[in-house]
Amino acid sequence: MKLIIVESPTKAKTISRFLGDDFVVESSNGHIRDLPKSKLGVDLDKNFEPQYIIPVKKRKFVNKLIKGSSKFDEIYLASDEDREGEAIAWHLQYLFQEKNKNKQKYARITFHEITEEAIKEAIKNPRQTNTRLVDAQQARRVLDRLVGYSLSPILWKKIAKRLSAGRVQSVALRLIIEREREREKFKPQEYWQINALLKTQKKEKFNTLLYKINDKNLSKLTINSQKEADKILKNLNEANYSVSDIKQREIKKYPLPPFITSTLQQAANSQFGYSTKKTMIIAQQLYEGIELGEKGSVGLITYMRTDSFNLSEKFLKEAQKYLKEKYPKEFLPENFNFYKKKSKMAQEAHEAIRPTNAYHQPEEIKEFLTKEQYKIYDLVWRRALASQMTVAKINIITIDILAEKKSPENPSGVPIISKNKEVEIPTLDRGYFKTTGSQIKFAGWLALYPTKIDEKILPKLKKEEKLDLIKLDAFQKFTEPPARYSEASLVKALEIYGIGRPSTYAPTIYTLFLRNYVQKENGRLIPTEIGFKVNDLLVEHFPKIVDYEFTAEMEKELDEIAEGQRDWRKMMNDFYWPFKNDLDKKEKEIAHMKPIEEKTDEICEKCKKPMLVKFSRFGKFLACSGFPECRNTKSLKPIGNANNDGFQMKCPKCKDGDVVKKRTKKGRFFYGCSKWPACDYASWKKPTDNEEVDDVK
Repeated sequence: MKLIIVESPTKAKTISRFLGDDFVVESSNGHIRDLPKSKLGVDLDKNFEPQYIIPVKKRKFVNKLIKGSSKFDEIYLASDEDREGEAIAWHLQYLFQEKNKNKQKYARITFHEITEEAIKEAIKNPRQTNTRLVDAQQARRVLDRLVGYSLSPILWKKIAKRLSAGRVQSVALRLIIEREREREKFKPQEYWQINALLKTQKKEKFNTLLYKINDKNLSKLTINSQKEADKILKNLNEANYSVSDIKQREIKKYPLPPFITSTLQQAANSQFGYSTKKTMIIAQQLYEGIELGEKGSVGLITYMRTDSFNLSEKFLKEAQKYLKEKYPKEFLPENFNFYKKKSKMAQEAHEAIRPTNAYHQPEEIKEFLTKEQYKIYDLVWRRALASQMTVAKINIITIDILAEKKSPENPSGVPIISKNKEVEIPTLDRGYFKTTGSQIKFAGWLALYPTKIDEKILPKLKKEEKLDLIKLDAFQKFTEPPARYSEASLVKALEIYGIGRPSTYAPTIYTLFLRNYVQKENGRLIPTEIGFKVNDLLVEHFPKIVDYEFTAEMEKELDEIAEGQRDWRKMMNDFYWPFKNDLDKKEKEIAHMKPIEEKTDEICEKCKKPMLVKFSRFGKFLACSGFPECRNTKSLKPIGNANNDGFQMKCPKCKDGDVVKKRTKKGRFFYGCSKWPACDYASWKKPTDNEEVDDVK
């Protein structure tokens, strides 16, 4: 008998369908060993030796798994193919060998997709555990533990308890906060755009935009007041309009590559508003297997933690065959389309995210999928197949319109001087308007994976054709600050900076929410007050840890460990001791700093001492200055700002406290009484005066 161990029960169920009675498939339910939470868990005196334990919640299960494994002659370790999966396999083998005294044969197998062919091929080609990948995973785990457990206590002393200063999350937080401060410093500038609605001799109407006066192009801020705009309008109202030039060109829009982790997260966030965490949970379900009626559990997509654009030859041939059946030959290239990742650290041995079977059309299996699963699968399926289609051709037409003064007696027009000292609006003799139209000439890959192509059909015009002015408008606008990050744009920024890897994007962002360092509003990430405090302390006293280039360099070193080019313990040694020396110095420097708190005029009703505004990871609260003798605390009264949804009302249960917005330990918002624990009122929904009590479960 042979035993195969995977991470999840769903994955085990799917794989067991493909194997005979000689195989038993079990699940480890993720990691079976980890560093302890109660202490550092790294022996600094023994060259950074990790002190792994089996978590209490998993001990009974793991002991049962170890005991059951003793019945098998051969054990296949089939966890995921990334570094985390390799570490799980390594830990399993360690425990089995320790308890079973090396009685069994062990083999490591990996696969990009959970299909019968892939599983059987993996069993035919087993290998040993890759210790280089294990070392890279251990290095990341130990590195993050050393940084987090060293810096977090400083945050507890100076800001609030239960805060964390994770290595990657702190850099991500810095990105968000620097963007927010850019917005705060931003000063909007007024500018005006002038639009002309024109009509052809055939009575067809179209809009054009003024872009040039005489021979001088207008910059965005050239017209910066209504007075200037009105002067230009007066001139343009007295002008003759005609077509001065028509330009036509064809552009090619090349197929997008198949998805990798970051681009899937970005697309799902942009198109469906899904968080990175939600996207990865859904992708994991599609990868591990979905029940497709009589077909049983079927893995629908390949492994979803990847940074490679590679596609297997099997899929390329299958996709080509499918496309030939569905589209005319001009939609297929002569050869396969190949895509290469720009990053040198991309793991090219992996595959992109693709469907396991090109013929599993989304519409045909829609009944077996949830709404969310269908959306993600449809996205992956279309993107992968469209990547093997021909380029799209877009026809771009640009029409220039000339506006000339009617009166020959006054060819110079009205002098117009700009208030903008850098730009002077010249005397208006001629105004030039422009309009651009686009039309898909040949859809190519867009036929299967439509993207935002704003088709705009313009009237058919001839050069020097006369036009009638219907209406002139001047529109006031203001420059806008840089947009806040969405989850999609933050992932893109992390990828550009080289911070984190495919497996880290979603948990990094989730941790920022969990710690209440950021909140989401209209799909954008907004730092909280506690987020600002944490970031400012780290940037001021530990700038290297939150430095973008330094963090990216650490990622490169982890990749080098995975490639066997660097020793992980030496990397720890080179990093930690200088970091520890700097940490000790900084702790002495900031020892005199008092915890962040604000004085108030409120008096504690228990001991009559002044109340102070203090911080927790969920925000501000009132605490007695007589602590620890007096431990009286209470929530701040709602002040009608965005954080409390702009309302004030008394608690409908006790009629004494105020209703305030709070968070659960898992980061979910609810509304509760400020008199807690004296009053336990809580509601998931925003309450009303006539609301019945709906306790939070």
